[in-house]
Amino acid sequence: MKPSSPAPDTPGCDVLDRLAAVIEARKQADPASSYVARLFAKGDDAMLKKVGEEATEFVLAAKGGERQSIVHEAADLWFHTLLVLAHHGISPREVLAELARREGLSGIEEFARRSASSPK
Repeated sequence: MKPSSPAPDTPGCDVLDRLAAVIEARKQADPASSYVARLFAKGDDAMLKKVGEEATEFVLAAKGGERQSIVHEAADLWFHTLLVLAHHGISPREVLAELARREGLSGIEEFARRSASSPK
Protein backbone atom coordinates (compact mmCIF):
# COMPACT_ATOMS: atom_id res chain seq x y z
CA MET A 1 0.00 0.00 0.00
CA LYS A 2 1.34 3.42 -1.00
CA PRO A 3 1.74 5.81 1.97
CA SER A 4 -0.49 8.86 1.79
CA SER A 5 0.97 12.25 0.92
CA PRO A 6 0.92 14.89 3.62
CA ALA A 7 -2.18 17.03 3.39
CA PRO A 8 -1.51 20.67 2.56
CA ASP A 9 -2.60 21.67 6.07
CA THR A 10 -0.26 19.36 8.00
CA PRO A 11 1.91 21.08 10.63
CA GLY A 12 5.15 20.38 8.78
CA CYS A 13 3.82 22.05 5.66
CA ASP A 14 2.73 25.04 7.73
CA VAL A 15 6.23 25.46 9.15
CA LEU A 16 7.78 25.33 5.68
CA ASP A 17 5.22 27.81 4.36
CA ARG A 18 5.88 30.20 7.26
CA LEU A 19 9.65 29.93 6.84
CA ALA A 20 9.33 30.57 3.11
CA ALA A 21 7.22 33.66 3.83
CA VAL A 22 9.76 34.97 6.36
CA ILE A 23 12.58 34.40 3.89
CA GLU A 24 10.67 36.29 1.17
CA ALA A 25 9.95 39.16 3.56
CA ARG A 26 13.57 39.44 4.67
CA LYS A 27 15.23 39.14 1.25
CA GLN A 28 15.18 42.92 0.81
CA ALA A 29 15.70 43.85 4.47
CA ASP A 30 18.75 45.65 5.78
CA PRO A 31 21.69 43.20 5.68
CA ALA A 32 22.95 44.77 8.92
CA SER A 33 19.83 43.60 10.74
CA SER A 34 18.88 40.38 8.93
CA TYR A 35 20.94 37.24 8.43
CA VAL A 36 18.72 36.27 5.49
CA ALA A 37 19.18 39.67 3.84
CA ARG A 38 22.93 39.46 4.42
CA LEU A 39 23.17 36.13 2.61
CA PHE A 40 20.97 37.36 -0.24
CA ALA A 41 23.13 40.49 -0.54
CA LYS A 42 26.24 38.31 -0.81
CA GLY A 43 24.64 36.33 -3.62
CA ASP A 44 24.23 32.78 -4.82
CA ASP A 45 27.80 31.66 -4.07
CA ALA A 46 27.52 32.64 -0.40
CA MET A 47 24.25 30.76 -0.03
CA LEU A 48 25.61 27.70 -1.79
CA LYS A 49 28.71 27.77 0.39
CA LYS A 50 26.48 27.79 3.49
CA VAL A 51 24.50 24.80 2.19
CA GLY A 52 27.79 22.95 1.68
CA GLU A 53 29.01 23.86 5.17
CA GLU A 54 25.71 22.82 6.74
CA ALA A 55 25.67 19.56 4.78
CA THR A 56 29.14 18.75 6.07
CA GLU A 57 28.11 19.59 9.64
CA PHE A 58 25.05 17.37 9.24
CA VAL A 59 27.16 14.46 8.01
CA LEU A 60 29.57 14.88 10.92
CA ALA A 61 26.70 15.04 13.41
CA ALA A 62 25.14 11.90 11.92
CA LYS A 63 28.50 10.17 12.07
CA GLY A 64 28.76 11.18 15.74
CA GLY A 65 25.33 9.72 16.40
CA GLU A 66 24.17 12.29 18.96
CA ARG A 67 20.45 12.69 18.29
CA GLN A 68 20.01 16.37 19.24
CA SER A 69 23.06 17.38 17.23
CA ILE A 70 21.70 15.55 14.18
CA VAL A 71 18.34 17.31 14.55
CA HIS A 72 20.02 20.72 14.99
CA GLU A 73 22.24 20.30 11.94
CA ALA A 74 19.37 18.95 9.83
CA ALA A 75 17.36 22.08 10.69
CA ASP A 76 20.31 24.28 9.69
CA LEU A 77 20.69 22.41 6.42
CA TRP A 78 16.99 22.62 5.61
CA PHE A 79 16.90 26.35 6.43
CA HIS A 80 19.84 27.17 4.18
CA THR A 81 18.37 24.97 1.45
CA LEU A 82 15.16 27.02 1.71
CA LEU A 83 17.25 30.16 1.11
CA VAL A 84 18.67 28.72 -2.11
CA LEU A 85 15.21 27.60 -3.22
CA ALA A 86 13.87 31.12 -2.59
CA HIS A 87 16.80 32.59 -4.53
CA HIS A 88 15.68 30.52 -7.50
CA GLY A 89 11.98 31.27 -7.03
CA ILE A 90 11.15 27.72 -5.96
CA SER A 91 8.64 27.16 -3.15
CA PRO A 92 8.92 24.37 -0.59
CA ARG A 93 5.59 23.11 -1.97
CA GLU A 94 7.30 22.32 -5.30
CA VAL A 95 9.83 20.12 -3.50
CA LEU A 96 7.07 18.47 -1.45
CA ALA A 97 5.15 17.79 -4.66
CA GLU A 98 8.24 16.12 -6.15
CA LEU A 99 8.66 13.98 -3.03
CA ALA A 100 4.97 13.04 -3.21
CA ARG A 101 5.41 12.13 -6.90
CA ARG A 102 8.25 9.79 -5.95
CA GLU A 103 6.31 8.03 -3.20
CA GLY A 104 6.00 4.35 -3.90
CA LEU A 105 8.62 4.42 -6.65
CA SER A 106 11.66 2.23 -6.41
CA GLY A 107 14.78 4.34 -5.94
CA ILE A 108 16.54 2.17 -8.48
CA GLU A 109 13.76 2.68 -11.02
CA GLU A 110 13.69 6.45 -10.40
CA PHE A 111 17.47 6.69 -10.86
CA ALA A 112 17.28 4.64 -14.08
CA ARG A 113 14.47 6.88 -15.38
CA ARG A 114 16.47 10.05 -14.70
CA SER A 115 19.63 8.55 -16.15
CA ALA A 116 17.84 7.53 -19.34
CA SER A 117 16.37 11.00 -19.82
CA SER A 118 19.53 13.01 -19.05
CA PRO A 119 21.66 14.21 -21.98
CA LYS A 120 24.76 12.17 -22.72
